[in-house]
Amino acid sequence: MRKAIGIDLGCTNIKAVLVDENGKILQQVRQETREHDDKFWKASVKKIVADLRSYSDGDTSIGLCAPGLANADNSWIQCMPGRLPGLENFNWSEHTKENVHVLNDAHAALTAEAAFGAGRGIKHAILITLGSGVGGGILIDGALYQGMSQMAGHFGHMTVDASTHSLDVTNMPGSIEDAIGNITIGQRSYGRFETTFDLIEAYRRGDTFATWLWLDAVRKLAISIASCINLIAPETVIIGGGIAQAGDALMKPLANFLELYEWRPAGKSTPLKAAYFSDMAGAIGAAAFALSKTHVAK
Repeated sequence: MRKAIGIDLGCTNIKAVLVDENGKILQQVRQETREHDDKFWKASVKKIVADLRSYSDGDTSIGLCAPGLANADNSWIQCMPGRLPGLENFNWSEHTKENVHVLNDAHAALTAEAAFGAGRGIKHAILITLGSGVGGGILIDGALYQGMSQMAGHFGHMTVDASTHSLDVTNMPGSIEDAIGNITIGQRSYGRFETTFDLIEAYRRGDTFATWLWLDAVRKLAISIASCINLIAPETVIIGGGIAQAGDALMKPLANFLELYEWRPAGKSTPLKAAYFSDMAGAIGAAAFALSKTHVAK
């Protein structure tokens, strides 16, 4: 049976798995990244690959995901300004002496869901990840769609309030990332909440300000999702990321707002699904991506 190593190189932690072709995790590793010490995290990735390979006999593919945009042939991250200094244009295949397939971390999360999770058996789907920022991926005809410069699926940079003068990191005004991403919670709450988790807990207690702030963010998310449905017509929308762990506090009001905004010809709505995988999704998806690449090559 074919196996694959998947590595999720994050700014805080490196997470890695060895999986079989059915997605079963055979081994997993987690360690700190030390973001600004590139010698450390590059050496760590190389050692993790060697360690996980020692548990695998025979055909083993290798995938790695990280923040940023991969190059055209998915061999390294070409663009990631401001984070993980030393990542851009670093050749992982040369470094590890292995053939490493590289992709964006949100694209990897979608690949995990498509191969082994909530999107399994579905031809057309989108994944939206809600965390510090908002990311995602697009599945078309059962394959990850990366688009020009591997930019596809950056749903966080859709505008939901064009009247604002505030621009996000891609120069979009009033983006959904700024509306619901954890990175802006202090600013949006006038310093009242430090994390989205704190906001949601206050919402659950019935706090008036928290209820207004949270439901306003969820309403804007629903508008974004309805827009994506109009553009892509997916069979399902998968919601993942840390904020998705809110469960019914997110999914119930989101479904209610979609009843208002979603175009439903002949009464047919697009199902919402919670992502199957949690914080190991990137690593599992990197492994699945590597398996798909080596399968095609053969």
